[in-house]
Amino acid sequence: MEDKDNNKRPKYNLFRYYLISILAVFALNWLILPMVTQNSIEGSSYSDFRNNLSQNKIEEVSFKQDQILYKLKDDKKIYKTGKMEDPDIVKDLEEKGVEYSSEIPEKPSLFMNFIMTWGFPILLFFLLQRAMTKRMQNLSGGGILGGGKKIKKYEPSGETVDFDDVAGQEEAEESLVEIVDYLKNPKKYTDIGAKCPKGALLVGPPGTGKTLLARAVAGESHVPFFSIAGSEFVEMFAGRGAAKVRELFEEAKKNAPCIIFIDEIDTIGKKRDAGGFSGNDEREQTLNQLLTEMDGFDGNIGIVMLAATNRPEILDPALLRPGRFDRQIRVELPSLKDRIAILKVHARSYKMEEDIDYSLIARSTAGASGAQLANILNEAALRAVRMGQDKVRQEDIQESIEVVIAGAQRKQDILSPEEKKRVAYHEIGHALVAALQTGSEPVEKITIIPRTSGALGYTMQVPKDEKNLYTREDLINHITTLCGGRAAEEVIFNEVSTGAANDIEKATETARSMITQYGMAEEFGMVKFQDSGSRYMGDNGNMNCSEETRKEIDDLMVKIVKSAQDNARKLIADNKDAMKELSEFLLEEETITGKQFMEILSKYKNFDEE
Repeated sequence: MEDKDNNKRPKYNLFRYYLISILAVFALNWLILPMVTQNSIEGSSYSDFRNNLSQNKIEEVSFKQDQILYKLKDDKKIYKTGKMEDPDIVKDLEEKGVEYSSEIPEKPSLFMNFIMTWGFPILLFFLLQRAMTKRMQNLSGGGILGGGKKIKKYEPSGETVDFDDVAGQEEAEESLVEIVDYLKNPKKYTDIGAKCPKGALLVGPPGTGKTLLARAVAGESHVPFFSIAGSEFVEMFAGRGAAKVRELFEEAKKNAPCIIFIDEIDTIGKKRDAGGFSGNDEREQTLNQLLTEMDGFDGNIGIVMLAATNRPEILDPALLRPGRFDRQIRVELPSLKDRIAILKVHARSYKMEEDIDYSLIARSTAGASGAQLANILNEAALRAVRMGQDKVRQEDIQESIEVVIAGAQRKQDILSPEEKKRVAYHEIGHALVAALQTGSEPVEKITIIPRTSGALGYTMQVPKDEKNLYTREDLINHITTLCGGRAAEEVIFNEVSTGAANDIEKATETARSMITQYGMAEEFGMVKFQDSGSRYMGDNGNMNCSEETRKEIDDLMVKIVKSAQDNARKLIADNKDAMKELSEFLLEEETITGKQFMEILSKYKNFDEE
């Protein structure tokens, strides 16, 4: 009974379309067409008609039921005027020799009236019904793989992806190898009574290769692969999402063994409202149908469900229970080693110089996803073409990293000499404070060339090794480095500018996280005041504390940042000579490497002592 309700056509919507169309036809029949057919007849007064007759200007007259039509000899135009009581009109027409006639009233044809009034609208009604039916079929796929299809089917005989095409996700691959082996050799599992997991949920940040992994499973298994996005289940017509789920599983059963992959399953898999009131009944019907279908097929028929999401915390618990998506496979951001492997895989598609340092590129792109790394190499290839090169060079890749991080270089000189000097001291301030602190990341590059992102300059630091844990000292050093630019302006110019806005934002956020999430404030200890939010989407959670505690947190944040700023100011003041030489060198060169920076800095005693 529920299935029938889900598949009812939205008659109300169709009726509305038909009603509007019929009204439009009637308006055309009764208002527009008469205006078009009569626009060549001009109106005139009866006195004009009489004057034209007395002057012998009229050639022909026709008497209608309620009006008189007449044509002039000169311009051959037809004029109309209303009928009046005029017993002498016929005699005057005969005296002037004007031809005249009178219309014989005829009873209108009922058939023609019906055709003109109702026949055409009825015909239009059926044509619209046929068009709307066809549109519904197209929206539903016209059958799962019919016209207007949104579900992609990849055959094992076509172009396939295997695990060699996926790098940097060894743990995820290991979790999927068992599914591949089951699809290849199901008998050894059924002989012992084991059932293959019905579904596996790939969870991770955007761009980490979840879809590519799913296709690799199909490619390694040599089975058909059905792919659809979660949003494509929800249609404008009620019940079509549930119908599409049924059609998908019917088609999958015909092609078993096979893999069904639903991307962004959180679109239809959100938690249902506990009170029974939903903002989207169509989505809930689709989810219910998906749950029913996953319960309804035997785990040994060879259908494996794979799905991907970057918001696992909002999924309905019924979707994640055993027997549906049995496994959650984490597809995390790649580590340093993984990034090197990913870069080498993507580099196969390009002509590269032989001396490319993939380790340096990987260290410069901490936190980048596989998709971002692929984009960086493509940007490098585009730059190589622009520069007239036949191969991608190391400098092309380094520049493309900076384009992704800070935007392309501004071609026009937008800084005045005074502003350029201030930016140079600001950036050297960051680099100097970082170099003078123990454990800070080494400086790789400093530039004062403005970028399209709005940055007037930046200092790039590249860690020697990737860190997964940060101590309190690490975070304090990071905040101090962020304060280095503003501290340099204070020491050298005795005046501050708006150039430190982004530094202030990052320093404040780091100090807040130290207190509210990491328990690094002695005043509070190991207490968490802020929810985590979405793990993979970068959302900040809500604060869970009283107003008094919030004020204490704010006071502690100010204390941490102010202490770091004082420390940065002292480091700059104690090394003012090095600061001036480095800034002058940067002003002259506009861009310097970390090696050049350290060569100049190593000449100063204060640095040697540090």
